[in-house]
Amino acid sequence: MTNRKIAVFYEHPEWFKPMFTELDKRQIPYDHLISHEHYFDPTERSSPYALILNRMSPSAHTRGHKNAIFYSLDYMAYLKDIGAQVINGYNAYVYEFSKSQQLNLFENLGIRYPKSIVINHASQATNLNSLTYPVITKPNIGGSGSGIQKFSTPKELNSAVADGHIELGIDHIALVQEYLPARGNSIVRVEILNGKYLYAIRLHLESEQTFNLCPADYCDLPSNNNQNNLDDGVSGRKALVEAYIPPPDVINTVEEITKAAHIDVGGVEYLVNERDGEIYYYDINACSNFVADAQNVIGFDPFHKLVDFLVQKSGLEQY
Repeated sequence: MTNRKIAVFYEHPEWFKPMFTELDKRQIPYDHLISHEHYFDPTERSSPYALILNRMSPSAHTRGHKNAIFYSLDYMAYLKDIGAQVINGYNAYVYEFSKSQQLNLFENLGIRYPKSIVINHASQATNLNSLTYPVITKPNIGGSGSGIQKFSTPKELNSAVADGHIELGIDHIALVQEYLPARGNSIVRVEILNGKYLYAIRLHLESEQTFNLCPADYCDLPSNNNQNNLDDGVSGRKALVEAYIPPPDVINTVEEITKAAHIDVGGVEYLVNERDGEIYYYDINACSNFVADAQNVIGFDPFHKLVDFLVQKSGLEQY
């Protein structure tokens, strides 16, 4: 192998700075592959990298990089075809890319999730009598809660459809999903690394209209007065995030989900439904940006463990 380096394929300019700092500290050679500036030549049938880490987020469309989302799927397919070693490669990105595919996975594994219907035109949302209200509409390609809307009654939903206010997202596919009230007004996100439990956090919601549950810095969606399409350095929600240890059966289920989704590093979110007391899984994330202020929240730096994993997988232990 002529180029003993790690490559990091990503789009967000802030989320992974702690990882780059750790790589620099250890003097691990690596390249930045910026997704929206990237291109590849399909005649090149081998990778110049010992390892490629895919950190591409579907919320890139909220930062003006919609083109990179679909491109990333093709690039990951190319890397798979040439036999490159990729962390969170094509098979994982399929689930990051599509909430519809996440539902298929939950169903195949027999895992409880909110009842949902997949639509490809807003008018289809008006005929879903099998769902219990309130419901939410959720773009198939989302990220940081973008485009999610809540409707308390069929009349509200029908009015939104008639007025053209339903967001289907950039691939014109969306879920109509039963809205489940979260016990304790909180959800749990469980992170895994190399197929094993890493940590979990409980996120307390500001309100029932809160859908941006990203726990890292720079997760607030862009606003008109935000020229850099970034938050001011904190999550923007000012909601409580705390360390949490899930029940063993939840940890086992999350590990089962991420294994089936071919996710090497990622997170799964769930809630306890206030109505029936049952656990419902609702989101799979192959792009973990980790919790902000991790040392104080969970007691350690997950980026340090991630770099340990990358070094081991890449065979660059000598650096």
